[in-house]
Amino acid sequence: MWRAVALTLFPEMFPGPLGESLAGKALKGGVWSLEAVDIRRFAKDRHGTVDDAPFGGGAGMVMKPDVLSAAIEAVAQPGMPKVLLSPRGAPFSQARGRELAQGPGVVLVCGRFEGVDERVIEAEALEEISVGDFVLSGGEIAAMAVMDCCVRLLPGVMGEPLSANEESFEDGLLEYPHYTRPASWTGPDGTERRVPEVLVSGHHGKVAEWRRTQREEITRQRRPDLWARRKLAKVNDEK
Repeated sequence: MWRAVALTLFPEMFPGPLGESLAGKALKGGVWSLEAVDIRRFAKDRHGTVDDAPFGGGAGMVMKPDVLSAAIEAVAQPGMPKVLLSPRGAPFSQARGRELAQGPGVVLVCGRFEGVDERVIEAEALEEISVGDFVLSGGEIAAMAVMDCCVRLLPGVMGEPLSANEESFEDGLLEYPHYTRPASWTGPDGTERRVPEVLVSGHHGKVAEWRRTQREEITRQRRPDLWARRKLAKVNDEK
């Protein structure tokens, strides 16, 4: 069973949306487990203090190293990556999610306040991960995003295993457009929009070619960074 542990000051936030849909069904079915551990349980005083003022001055508070390290040590297991959700972390990716999903699970540290004492990051060898170039109030929502990405990649979670292979970011491309019935639809702007003819042609080879072209064009237009990275990888493969 794949195991996810969230270290948080707000355990009641979990499972949240992870208790619904595919992830929720898999959770109830025992495909994976989720444990939300209250960091405040490891506080050293009767007030449950988990933060203190930063050395050197400045606004906000910092999560205490002794408290947070004790919480991590209580749940850590050999082979289980320890991740800190942080705006300064490396961007989370589909590839990293797939790697985590293939392991025994993950410990996700949900930071709060101004951040976490740097010594904990060093001592616990925490992998810092960011889910985007923005700042959240805490790491809980980011942790849920990481969990959801991993859980849907676990064997048996998705109804159609092949569907994951054509999603955005697989092989460095974004996903192609999708259409369903009715074949002709008039939107609120009064314009009739029809499904591309190739998709109703019944010619599987042409459909595959159209989808591939669409993926490449959408990636080139919307994510030039991904497109450039893909081109560079292709050049390196040809050397």
